[in-house]
Amino acid sequence: MRRPLIAIAALAPIALLACAPQHEEVGQKLYMDYCTSCHGLSARGDGPISGDLDRPVPDLTTIAQRNGGSFPTARIMSVIDGYSRARDGNITMPEFGIELQAGPLVLYDSGDGRATPTPSKLVALAEYLRSIQR
Repeated sequence: MRRPLIAIAALAPIALLACAPQHEEVGQKLYMDYCTSCHGLSARGDGPISGDLDRPVPDLTTIAQRNGGSFPTARIMSVIDGYSRARDGNITMPEFGIELQAGPLVLYDSGDGRATPTPSKLVALAEYLRSIQR
């Protein structure tokens, strides 16, 4: 009896990814809550405090364009949560890892065939950014 419950519990987070429209709505709300002050409603780096920062705020609608037409989801999630910030020298952008950890994990596969448990909010925000690429 325990095996079916374990299987259901293991698959439950994956089911969240199957609800793409709801996932995109979550990502858009997270963007509005955490990103618009710098990146703006348009995500083009024109937020209300962007002029007060030490460095230009990137246009988030051209991430794929700047990466040869490919959206680097894992790298974007790493920047958002703060993991790659020290290595990249970007201390202007706040780390959102702690804020986005609450809630379930989903299995995220970055394309190498290995699924990594990742906070669903972080995946939702990255997927929203993917959806607004020009």
